[in-house]
Amino acid sequence: MTPEILILGGSIVLLLFCSAFFSASETALTGASRAKMFAMEKSGSRRAATVNRLYAGRERFIGAILVGNNFVNILASTLGTALFLEIFQQDAESAIAAATAMMTVLVIIFGEVLPKTYAFNFADRTALFVAPVISALVMVFYPIIHAVQALVWGILRVFGVDAKRETDSEAAHEEIRGAIDLHHSEGAVEAEDRFMLGGVLDLKSLSVAEVMVHRKNMAMLDAGLPSQQLLDLVLTSKHTRLPLYRDDPENIIGVLHVKDLLRAVARHRGGIASIDIPSLATKPWFVPETTTLQEQLSEFLKRGLHFAIVVDEYGALRGLITLEDILEEIVGQIRDEHDRETSGVRPQADGTVIVDGWVPIRDANRAMHWSLPDDDATTLAGLVIHESQTIPEVGQVFVFHEFKFEIMRKHKNQITAIRVTPPEKPEKDVKAG
Repeated sequence: MTPEILILGGSIVLLLFCSAFFSASETALTGASRAKMFAMEKSGSRRAATVNRLYAGRERFIGAILVGNNFVNILASTLGTALFLEIFQQDAESAIAAATAMMTVLVIIFGEVLPKTYAFNFADRTALFVAPVISALVMVFYPIIHAVQALVWGILRVFGVDAKRETDSEAAHEEIRGAIDLHHSEGAVEAEDRFMLGGVLDLKSLSVAEVMVHRKNMAMLDAGLPSQQLLDLVLTSKHTRLPLYRDDPENIIGVLHVKDLLRAVARHRGGIASIDIPSLATKPWFVPETTTLQEQLSEFLKRGLHFAIVVDEYGALRGLITLEDILEEIVGQIRDEHDRETSGVRPQADGTVIVDGWVPIRDANRAMHWSLPDDDATTLAGLVIHESQTIPEVGQVFVFHEFKFEIMRKHKNQITAIRVTPPEKPEKDVKAG
């Protein structure tokens, strides 16, 4: 065996090792757990910090890996051809054929499949190992990478592809939501936990108008009523805070807290007639209906308040929103000893469900584990009207999203009760349940 053959063979082995390193690096750095790397960096891991810096500029490190990997693969193939030409001497055709077959097998197995399989199964460990080297290569190859990226984005713009990426916030939310749904489908996350975690993510996209108590369902007090009558209304109400209006329900002048009223009754030793109840009310807090639940929750916490009046862009009364309403979007229905048992969703023995028209779609989905869309309507009645593009009559039946909706009751143009027949579960799901 001549020295030339030994040198060429050793060089090919070294280049295959480099190819394996680049392949493993690409798989590990793109597949490593960002949450784990962030936690490790917080704990003082310099390698984890390097991984996070690389991921922040992932186009650059991927470019460096691709440049390095292609370079070593092409060079290995070239040296392989030279090696077989040295072995076969005068038979060039056989040397090229043998070199092509041999290098293809070696690159696929040792340069691609084997290292990527290992890196896929041990992504975090591999990422921490390769990060310092890849970081150095990114700095070395930066001019080449920058030029290649500029050329690539220029070509993409010619074909109408926008260079803007999805924002990190949007990507993070969708990644978390996808992980929750995945683990739920695998049985690792309970349905209630899934709704709770999803509710936290939805706070930013939901407005107070979608979860508020509508004005027609608000319990309000007329400030012009006698004090004794106002006290009777407060005591029969299940609410601790009640809006006060004067002359017109649109003219809300304050919010009465039951505790403030009881303190006044105690001070006057039961002399109700002498109490000026409207003076006990606190100043109402008005919020626009377009406010997101995340913004409203932050304001509730900042102000130390639990109650706000919702108005539209013209200042007209739309409803009210409480801290409990927002929390229920996360944890589900919160009940106490004064709440009514009914929630507007009544399962029937035949498998159908009678739902009051005012019930929010999200609440029905949570209660019955449905997946009805709530993008274009807030309540179940609103969904039927939106899908049918009409005000339906009692007895009419519609089928949307594989669910059957039968209109059971109606008051004027308002749908008050709907019988919902959900789609039949697959046989395997029925047996599993």
